[in-house]
Amino acid sequence: MLAKSVRNKFAEHELICTDVEELDITDLDAVLNAVNKISPNYIINCAAYTAVDKAEDNYELASKINGIGVKNLAIASNSVGAVLIHISTDYVFSGNLDLNKEYVETDETNPVTVYGRTKLEGEMEIKKNTDKYYIFRTAWLYGDGNNFVRTMLKLGSNKEEINVVSDQYGSPTNADDLANIIKQAIDKKIPYGTYHTTNLGFTNWYEFTKKIFEIANISCKVNPVTTEKYIEMMNIKQAKRPKNSKLSKEKILSQGIEIPTWEDGLKRYLNIELNKD
Repeated sequence: MLAKSVRNKFAEHELICTDVEELDITDLDAVLNAVNKISPNYIINCAAYTAVDKAEDNYELASKINGIGVKNLAIASNSVGAVLIHISTDYVFSGNLDLNKEYVETDETNPVTVYGRTKLEGEMEIKKNTDKYYIFRTAWLYGDGNNFVRTMLKLGSNKEEINVVSDQYGSPTNADDLANIIKQAIDKKIPYGTYHTTNLGFTNWYEFTKKIFEIANISCKVNPVTTEKYIEMMNIKQAKRPKNSKLSKEKILSQGIEIPTWEDGLKRYLNIELNKD
């Protein structure tokens, strides 16, 4: 999903894209051989194990991709002097911060899920193995692929009413906008380090869904429910979701990076999505 947006944003540059078929990032020798052959200026890592619920029973695989794979990229980046750009997540935090506060980059990390722990492993491996890096933490990402917005469009078009969680807060983030943030960071050569990079503004899943339906002119009724009630109603087993995924963007904004609001990002996304042939 993000990889497609990055590919489009960097279309005018010499970009070499690989998937697992071409390069398995969990194989250090393969990564070193590929990076030494190409000798890139930047390595943008969009690979990740992102199945939050499945990760609870698949720590080894999630750690292999989110931890070891990232370590290999950091080692390889350092070997040729390339800048590693890595996408991380709000899940490195516990999500229990007071809702009137926002997480800043220096806040203590305390992941409570396997997914979050393995993503934090990746962050730590980068810091151990290279000095030239950007770690961009994002959240609630959607784009050209399976995502929350497309799911809601489908449900809203086929049901008279749906229930959506209303006690989890964060920033819906358009993958195209995240790709543009990455591009701006490179162009402006901002200081290396960790940055929070989501669209501006905050909402919850319930209000987000209502905005999707409003823009798409869908009349489906949306009922707000708590996380606990939703799990009970759906009779599902689910990894813990953060109640507070609010990431402060003050650090990245201070570098002159332009970031649209989540409402603006959603409007642009739906304008494309709803006008497809």
